[in-house]
Amino acid sequence: MVLHTDPFREMDRWLDTALRQVPSAALMPLDLYREGETFVAKIDLPGVDPSTVDVDVEGRTLTIRAERVSDEGENVQWLSHERPTGTFARQMTLGNTVDLEHIDAAYADGVLTLRIPVAEAAKPRKIQVAHAGGRTEIEQGAGGEQGAGGQRVG
Repeated sequence: MVLHTDPFREMDRWLDTALRQVPSAALMPLDLYREGETFVAKIDLPGVDPSTVDVDVEGRTLTIRAERVSDEGENVQWLSHERPTGTFARQMTLGNTVDLEHIDAAYADGVLTLRIPVAEAAKPRKIQVAHAGGRTEIEQGAGGEQGAGGQRVG
């Protein structure tokens, strides 16, 4: 009798059991949008104790950590155990246009909301240009002045 072995099926089965970890992005889904002069990030953290949520900024990297503990009791006999437990982390790189000193974080109903304001230096502003016939206002946008022909200066 000849046994047929499919090496790809065996490798898939091995990877499925050995690498059963779910990426943090799947465990901490994120919505990110801009609302006026503020970036808003909403991260789903259902079942997480608020005291375990930690948000910190180092350099331009924002790190979010949270822990979900298992509901294990003495007489628990698992029939299905699909909800991941443990400590989860997610990182975002922040650009130069945000105000790192005024980030606000709030956790309610299983959702962590971060409000990240745009830095004052990155906001559009008017610059007055003096000339012989009077004054003219020129709008300056974030990211540098515009020279002749719309080329970026600086």
